[in-house]
Amino acid sequence: MGTIRISWLVLIGLVFGAAGWLINWWVTRNGYPTPALPLSSLLTIVAVVAVTLVFGLRVKRWRAGSRKRVLDPILAARTVVLAQATAYAGALTTGWHVGILADQLTLLGVRSNLGPIWGSLAVIAGGIVMIATGLIVESFCKLPPDDEGGADRPRESGEGEYA
Repeated sequence: MGTIRISWLVLIGLVFGAAGWLINWWVTRNGYPTPALPLSSLLTIVAVVAVTLVFGLRVKRWRAGSRKRVLDPILAARTVVLAQATAYAGALTTGWHVGILADQLTLLGVRSNLGPIWGSLAVIAGGIVMIATGLIVESFCKLPPDDEGGADRPRESGEGEYA
């Protein structure tokens, strides 16, 4: 399993930002409502971030030496996958709402309703928190390489990989 690539997060954000702008441009000019997530979706974002952090902190505590119980390897693998999914979902959500925000800002002169702008800003902030949480929890799950033997020695299986 590979680590999260920042370039992929940026690419996802750009693609969905362009899609969000284009779709929002089309729907608002044709009388449809803005295709943005409602503010209640922030509750879901908070729940996803909290669950990801709880599982990540369990792995971090085990990695730091608190090994009263054996760490279930399936839990560790699921934690890494959850962290990566959280980061990618955050990039998608952020990109989409940045696109919507870009189009909504062009309508400021003709619209008095700022609800879609504030809503987009709130969900963008939530998406950024999701990205950060995913990156942080993924780093919790990496095993540090052994320093015994110096840098010339070949790495053993598992060193520098996930817990």
